[in-house]
Amino acid sequence: MAKVRLVDVAAHAGVSKSTVSQFLSGRFDYMSKETKVRVEASIAALNYVPNAIARSLKTNTTKTIGLVVRDVTGFYTSRTIRGIDDFCKSSQYNVLIYSTDFDPQKEAQALRNLSQINVDGIVIAPSGANTALIDSLIDQGLPIVQFQLEHEGNEKYIILSDYKQAAYEATDYLLKLGHQKICFVTQEFESVKSRRDRYLGYRQALEAHGVDYCDELVLSWQRERGFARSPLAMLHSELAPTAFFSQHLAITVQLLEEFNRQGVAVGEDVSLLGFDDIPMVEFFKTPITVMMQEPYDIGQEAAKLLLALVDDSTIPTKRITTPCTLVLRESCRKLN
Repeated sequence: MAKVRLVDVAAHAGVSKSTVSQFLSGRFDYMSKETKVRVEASIAALNYVPNAIARSLKTNTTKTIGLVVRDVTGFYTSRTIRGIDDFCKSSQYNVLIYSTDFDPQKEAQALRNLSQINVDGIVIAPSGANTALIDSLIDQGLPIVQFQLEHEGNEKYIILSDYKQAAYEATDYLLKLGHQKICFVTQEFESVKSRRDRYLGYRQALEAHGVDYCDELVLSWQRERGFARSPLAMLHSELAPTAFFSQHLAITVQLLEEFNRQGVAVGEDVSLLGFDDIPMVEFFKTPITVMMQEPYDIGQEAAKLLLALVDDSTIPTKRITTPCTLVLRESCRKLN
């Protein structure tokens, strides 16, 4: 069976090839409703599939963007992906997703691959290890929007939660409940501005309440190694925290595992407040209070900004922040 061509659709609909091409590109400004109906009916009747490669060569666009994330299965990430994909679908764009498994080399390869297949732009949750490559691709004219993590503070186009304000509000809430020994549980933050902003929000809340900062109440966590010190041992130390403020869903989960293993009752023996919501939290014996981000909205904003850059490369540098919401549940108790 011969392949249906654009000229066949035009002949079937009784219009010019140019009219069919405009229809496929979504340019309906000077097209009558009757013409649109005829072209659409002819495309369906002939089962016409546009030649995407030919169109991309002609228009210098592929109607495809790349998305580079660290873990496609992550709760935050999956919801961000949905926001990006929904916005792109509504704009007739496709999304090609790369998951790097937290490997900077895989991230670099993903960026190169996407550039080589001429995607119209890239959205990325960056590791911070490929800043020079990202800057180089931007200088070559490839629009790139970053989200989730801010590393150097000079990223050209980035969408983030308001991390400092969120950490301040969470710490302020715990302090108002009477907690003065609040353990701040975090990944390494000195080289990652978005993590450092959370730390600064925590410290500013302590200062606002006249509570002395204690370095011993900052607990480091690594994805591969876990906690630098035992949270359970901390509970039996002279500086025993009455509350833990976790900065990542994976940290919150590991804290819960540690507490459950030793019979520590969250909400009774110790309070816990986490950053990021938890899947199926409604089924927990003690639902966890969280500072909830809006990953779907962040995804929508990232896609919106990227497609705007695809259309107009002269858009000034933008740093967009979205607010977080403190969701009160049963894991934080008021001290007497």
